[in-house]
Amino acid sequence: MTRTNRLFALMQALRNRRPPVTAQQLANDTGVSLRTLYRDIDSLRGMGAIIDGTAGYGYALTEDAALPPMMFDDEEIEALVLGLREVQAIGDAALAQAAGGALKKLQARLPSAQAHRLEHAVLAVASYRKAPPTTVDLRALRRATWDELTITMAYCDANGTPSTRQVDPLGIIRFEQNHALIAWCHLRSDYRAFRLDRIQSFAPTGASFRPRRVPMLRDALAKMSARPPQRAESRE
Repeated sequence: MTRTNRLFALMQALRNRRPPVTAQQLANDTGVSLRTLYRDIDSLRGMGAIIDGTAGYGYALTEDAALPPMMFDDEEIEALVLGLREVQAIGDAALAQAAGGALKKLQARLPSAQAHRLEHAVLAVASYRKAPPTTVDLRALRRATWDELTITMAYCDANGTPSTRQVDPLGIIRFEQNHALIAWCHLRSDYRAFRLDRIQSFAPTGASFRPRRVPMLRDALAKMSARPPQRAESRE
């Protein structure tokens, strides 16, 4: 492996692993000795890469426009295109626009051969059944979820019965042809999946449940996957 290829491999290893990454892990990933690994870290820093950490603690890469471009193999490019095109096909207007923008940014940053492959990827998405339309601001709902803010929402269940719920929003998931908010329902004292098209309105309460969203979402999905297929969605 040439020195240039070795440095690219080190950059990719830093991107792939959750920081801080130990020197031994990076040496194993790139197939070099620890002494060579330390020299390569210094070389990348000299080229402008922002790599925090020291030997014995671990390293973390801070992405910057001056860094060498990300390198994807052919299958990774196809996967990226397929995923982003699916968001364009089934996501709400804001997400569809964001997916299109992400594709353009990727194409602009990739080397010419890979940019050509991204533009002419062999995989595509055709969605003939759109999810039911929603009336609430999904961008604001995603923001409240990310910020881990408890919300109060007006909701209608499958029978059309209205209710007011206070929930901790954990994530949004697609079930077949519908999107649902996975949340901890204060009324039911349990996890529930609320169809987005049945949410009439919502507003943050000002209360925060940070930093419990990630473990709560993991727990909710694990419980749903353990239920029988007909009850897996646990919808309201």
